Amino acid sequence: MEWNRDGFTISTDRERLDRGAIHDFLKSSYWARGIPRSIVEKSIENSLCFGVYEGPRLIGFARVISDYATFAYLADVFVLDSHRGRGLSKWLMEVIMGHPELQNLRRWTLATRDAHGLYEKFGFRRPAKPERQMEIADVDIYVRKP
Repeated sequence: MEWNRDGFTISTDRERLDRGAIHDFLKSSYWARGIPRSIVEKSIENSLCFGVYEGPRLIGFARVISDYATFAYLADVFVLDSHRGRGLSKWLMEVIMGHPELQNLRRWTLATRDAHGLYEKFGFRRPAKPERQMEIADVDIYVRKP
């Protein structure tokens, strides 16, 4: 699928993704620091991916992990620093939340350190009952020495 606005494109075509650019961004991000290229490749192959483009150049990305029936996890959302402040993150979220395969899901989740305001505009809230949620989080898995 593809969406166009103001000279920008959002596409779910995995073949169009610049996997090197995605890896370059993610390996320096706070949430995936040091992630190997092979893990990025595998995550792309097993997710619904959204590339944001200016012409042929990838300038943003997000992926959704879902069973397409009850649950979705939003991950790896970014817009390059050079393109922030243009409403692209908001547009990306509008496209993701409106995607026909992601409608009527019982639960969406995500993790963020600093973009709560963006996600709240799309209905995300802190868990109402965090005591019911559990996780295994190995945040240094990609940078820890074997």
